[in-house]
This record gives sequence, C-alpha cells and structure tokens, in this order.
Amino acid sequence: MTSQILRDARKYEEEKERKIAREPRPEFHLSARVGWMNDPNGFSFYKGEYHLFYQYHPFSPYWGPMHWGHAVSSDLLHWEHLPAALAPDTDCDRDGCFSGNAVVLPDGRHLLMYTGVSKETQPDGSSRDLQTQCLAIGDGVDYQKYGENPVLDQRHLPEKGSKYDFRDPKLWRKGDGTYRCVVGNCTPEHDGQILLYSSPDGFHWKYEKILAANHERFGRMWECPDFFALDGKQILLVSPQDMMPQGFEYHNGNGTLCLIGSYDDKTDTFTEERDQAVDYGIDFYAPQTVLAPDGRRIMIGWMQNWDTCNLHAPERPWFGQMSIPRELSVKNGRLFQNPIRELETLRGEKVHYENVAFTDIMKLEGIRGRKIDMELTVRPGDEENLYRKFAVRFAQNDRYQTSVSFRPYESIIKVDRKHSGSRRAIIHQRRCLVKGEKNRIKIRIILDYFSAEVFVNDGEYALSMTFYTEPEAEGISFFADGQVVMDVVKYDLL
Repeated sequence: MTSQILRDARKYEEEKERKIAREPRPEFHLSARVGWMNDPNGFSFYKGEYHLFYQYHPFSPYWGPMHWGHAVSSDLLHWEHLPAALAPDTDCDRDGCFSGNAVVLPDGRHLLMYTGVSKETQPDGSSRDLQTQCLAIGDGVDYQKYGENPVLDQRHLPEKGSKYDFRDPKLWRKGDGTYRCVVGNCTPEHDGQILLYSSPDGFHWKYEKILAANHERFGRMWECPDFFALDGKQILLVSPQDMMPQGFEYHNGNGTLCLIGSYDDKTDTFTEERDQAVDYGIDFYAPQTVLAPDGRRIMIGWMQNWDTCNLHAPERPWFGQMSIPRELSVKNGRLFQNPIRELETLRGEKVHYENVAFTDIMKLEGIRGRKIDMELTVRPGDEENLYRKFAVRFAQNDRYQTSVSFRPYESIIKVDRKHSGSRRAIIHQRRCLVKGEKNRIKIRIILDYFSAEVFVNDGEYALSMTFYTEPEAEGISFFADGQVVMDVVKYDLL
C-alpha cells in the first residue's frame, strides 16, 4: 500500500516536471528529475535494465528530507525517470530514507536496503539523527517497506559503535546463496570504520565484525562503502569526511578513498595493501558500483562536492547530476577508471589531427563543442628543451573558459574553473601528481554541457568538475609554453 507521503511526492514530481522549461540539461549524465539529487543508491541490474536510485528531495533544489528518486536505463547513458521509490513515511525513517543498495532475490523480487533516520531527543533538549538499516521489496516500480524494519539497529553495533553515524549499507548475495552487507560507522571519537553483517536470506541479519578501521588515517566518519573483487584483488571504496591532504592525495576534504588488498572469504578478513584517491578533481563523491551482466564492474558517483553544492542558481528547479558510468580495473596495483564503452555509440562527426607542432595559443578548425569526447596525446617538440606548460581551454568565449593543464617538470595535471562564470570564491582548482613518463601524456576529456571528466593515461587518474558556463560558450583552444607536438581526436556526442 503506497503511503500518502509517497503519493504526494510522486504527484508533485509529475506536475513539476511538466512545468520545467526544456533548458539545456546534461545529455548523457543522469540529473535530478526535479528538486535535489545527491548520492547514487541501489545501483543494480534488474529485469533487463540498469536501475539507479538516488538521494532525492523533490520539493526544492536544496537538501531536505530524503526520498529515493528512481531512473532506469538500458545503456547507462539514456535514462528514464520513474516515480519516486521511497519516502520518509514510517517511524524508523520519518526524517529521511538515506543511502543504500539493492539486490535481486531468488524469487525475482527487488530488495532495497537503506538507512532510516529518525530524530532522537537528547537530555539537553537537542536532537540527533538515530540511524538504522531498513528494507523495502518491490517489482522495479513500486516498493513496500518490510514490516519488521529496522533489521539492523543499535543492538547490532560493536562496542563504542555510534548509533548516530551508522549508515549507507551495501549488500550482495554470495555464491552459496547467503548475503553480506557492509555499513559505514564511527567511534565516539568520530573515527571511521566499516562493519560487516551476514544474513541467510537477506531479511534476518547479524553482526560479524569490524571489516576495516580508519585508525585516524583518512579523515573521520567513513560513508558509502562498497566492497567487491576485481582483477584478483579486493576493493573497498569509502567516502571519508574531513580528510587531510597527504601530498597530492585527498585534497577534497569530503572525498573518495580506494583501499586495495586481499580478502579471505572463510574468515572475512580484508588485508589492505595500498590506498589512493578515486577521483582527483573537484566534484565526485559517494560512488557505487554494479556488476554488469557481461562481467564488468561499473561505478557511478555523485558529481558534486559538499563544500560547493549549495551555491547554484536558486531559480533553477533542479540540482544534481551523476558522473558518467566508469569501467573499473586494477593494473599494477592501482585502480583504473575509463568511461563505459557504450559512450562510443554516441560518437558522431570525427575530427582528427596528428603531429600538430605549436607554441603559444592555437585553435584548430572543427575542434569546438560542449558535448564532445576528445583525446589528446601531448609530447615535447624538443626533447632537449622540455616545454614548461600545456593547457587545453574549453567552454570558452570572450568572457569564460575552463581548463586542463599539465606541467611536465613537476608532472602535475590541474583542472581549473575559476573563469567559468562563478560569482563566488568557491573551490576552483585541483591538482594531481602523474607518475611515470613525464615527456608524454594522454588526456581524454568528456564534456556534457555543465561538466568535464578528465581521464589521464588511459584511466590511471580521473578528475571531475562541474561548471555553469552558458552553453553557447563552446570554443576550444590550446596553449603551450615551449614547443609541443600534439595529436587530437575529437568526436561530437549525439
């Protein structure tokens, strides 16, 4: 039985959507149907389609009581919005249905696991968010909440585990038919940890152990865990809050962390081997993955940053978009990311230049646009006198531009949106140290109206950023301080 609160949300989004002008929106990135969007939830393959839910406040373009928005796609690029899937309408989630995941049950039903939030009054009269884990079961459109919610609460926490920071379950079904889930948590000192739970059927859960602990290394509370095997390694993705930079890693504060290691399935022991940032740009958080039917591990993230997300134009009736889905792999002990290969089906006209030698500023005939897939290979024009800087500037007109630059002496790549039209002194730049060969770099840039995603050296590094430059600014130019030779392949994305 659908609650009145959920019916109201569905009616509102349907009526509001009809009134939104057909203004330029991201073309092949999922954006909010109406209102506000943040973390991806329930990324799964069900009944022949990819389902992606998301943190959603339909009633305004700002964060509010969390619902679950819902969209489906056959190719991860063209999305159809479905009615809101969850609304805060029961005692244990009356103040929000927070992030979670989805699996397909053996009987064909779709099982959602999410964090229910209800405010708890404290002795001093203040309130805090009590967080528990809840279930809903549905058919791909309509979902009924489980009558015995919550299935995990403070009784299922380890000693000193916080009941106020206990969220974002990611569950999976094992080969033997049993279930596991990981949940983000922290200690009273706000030090992050990931908890492991088990279930024989997906409905009845018990606490197993602390799977991974921060020990004050990477920020504080760890949110939005994901845990999976990939290329012979075990991957733990988390989004720590309030990280401190370590060299050129973890500059985002609220950012993304990848721990690569091994896993003993018999003892449920995860052994860390190395760590890295997932995305080195400005806007990327709370990634979630799905195992595609063809065996690819595909990741999508919220393409935004908590420190800048409330500075958008208040008159815009929607806010928030997801990253392009990315295929993951592990090479030489490092996580690699590349845009899903389906993106190549959108490629239209091709413009190709080879061995373009230049210094200073240059434009090339046919190289322009705001919906493009462009790959650059850059090398020195004079090996004895290495160029000092290379840059590509896009979303450009006489007033605005956004750029990606590379300094080979320092081996640093940087994204920069300070001239993109922002009226606030928000975060405009991020830098990344590129290890390996300094004399040659490959840069792939995906533009979709209001975002750029940059993939360096075939996916070894990724940098994402959003910007709000008017869509008519579609110029692209190149800059070199010194002698540069460049190959360019650019496709319009249709």
